[in-house]
Amino acid sequence: MKLCPWYIALILLPVCLQSQKLPTRDEELFQMQIRDKALFHDSSVIPDGAEISGYLFRDNPKRYFFVVEEDNTPLSVIVTPCDAPLEWKLTLQELPEEASGEGSGEPEPLEEQKQQIVNEEGTELFSYKGNDVEYFVSSSSPSGLYQLELISTEKDTHFKVYATTTPESDQPYPELPYDPRVDVTSLGRTTVTLAWKPTPTSSVMKQPIQYCVVINKEHNFKSICAVEAKMNADDAFMMVPKPGIDFNPFDFAHFGFQSDNNAGKDRNFMPKASSSKLLRQITTKPKVDIQKVCIGNKNIFTVSDLKPDTQYYFDVFAVNAATNMSTAYVGTFARTKEEAKQKTVELKDGKVTDVFIKRKGTKFLRFSPVSSHQKVTFSVHSCLDAIQIQVRRDGKLLLSHSVEGVRQFQLRGKPKAKYLIRLKGSKKGASMLKILATSKFNKQPFPSLPEDTRIKAFDKLRTCSSVTVAWLGTQERNKFCVYKKEVDDDYTEEHKKREQNQCLGPDTRKKKKK
Repeated sequence: MKLCPWYIALILLPVCLQSQKLPTRDEELFQMQIRDKALFHDSSVIPDGAEISGYLFRDNPKRYFFVVEEDNTPLSVIVTPCDAPLEWKLTLQELPEEASGEGSGEPEPLEEQKQQIVNEEGTELFSYKGNDVEYFVSSSSPSGLYQLELISTEKDTHFKVYATTTPESDQPYPELPYDPRVDVTSLGRTTVTLAWKPTPTSSVMKQPIQYCVVINKEHNFKSICAVEAKMNADDAFMMVPKPGIDFNPFDFAHFGFQSDNNAGKDRNFMPKASSSKLLRQITTKPKVDIQKVCIGNKNIFTVSDLKPDTQYYFDVFAVNAATNMSTAYVGTFARTKEEAKQKTVELKDGKVTDVFIKRKGTKFLRFSPVSSHQKVTFSVHSCLDAIQIQVRRDGKLLLSHSVEGVRQFQLRGKPKAKYLIRLKGSKKGASMLKILATSKFNKQPFPSLPEDTRIKAFDKLRTCSSVTVAWLGTQERNKFCVYKKEVDDDYTEEHKKREQNQCLGPDTRKKKKK
């Protein structure tokens, strides 16, 4: 039977604890312990001078221990909650006489010392409840066995713990400047420029420091640990399946284990409906709207591609590249500026208006016909690529269409109505168009073209210096103008469409092309 690695770890843990020696400042032993990440993950020992990561199940307390061997020892303990508030307390139990340093000098196994304090409360030194990065600092601590107890009453969560008896020399966390605030120095519609004072850890202590900037729309963060927990959030994956609904009790075939329960012998796989539901829970990952950018040792940064009129929260973290431990500046927030309000163009009844729209841009027009009108006609001539047109009457959407070439729309009138026209340009490039709005029936700005607007060239009538072409006529009597242009062999329909402005009339064309 194949076992998962964490299952093996659970079996070996009691054996490890029986032979575990307390971490000391013996440098060779300390370095060996630092490299052994599995030791810290599964052990209840906090090593001196190293940050450990842990995980708490909701309402399940966890206890960690460490020894201070001599009286009057400086002590610093730092607890970093990640994605949920924590309750934690630090208590002290005096060391037994045989471990006071007068004996062999060898520290007792952890299990033996832990057994001695099971029925003794000890002295509570410090307690805290919340989601701040909180410190316990003492310049002169008594010798003894220290217990750190943590619990999360809100949800399952990650956390980090750091303890040291040499806080003056260690200093693995970057120090904040005298003014730790992040300032907004420039604010635009889509950009925000941030600035902050550099950490003394870089300038005075010459430690390798880089800054990481975090942007999100919800709130400020107090640690990179909290940021990473949010970025990696997958609540569906961490959701505990409900017995009898999502799977049968003790049926772990879905997770790769064979069931020892007789009730599961006849079930080699999950029921389809339940299995599909659980699979959706596992694979569905919520979209996390948060961004982290590490920018080296610069202390000014411009955030781009933001949305106008939107509130954002900004955090800066100083990261010690040598220890990978970080400190949070005091974050800030700002609302980007609103989009510049576009001027609405008034359309005059029966008059053609030329409109230019930037790539992906939008223009608004307003038409206020006479109060007694029965119908309204909108004639649109898109000169280049297709454009989108929407017409609203007193806020109600009446039409929404894509227009390429010439289109005409006729709407039923309404007394005292006002019409708002929204034109959206092409994604390919700038758009040009002509538009006419009228409440008069006989006002037709553009000739009515036939459905087939192709021009046919007759091959048999082609000569070295002439080409004969033909097209369908119009019902009304109109004047036709024909233009020619010399093009290269690789000239395609796409080139033609891009260059040809269908709105250019005879007065704007070059005479040599006529």
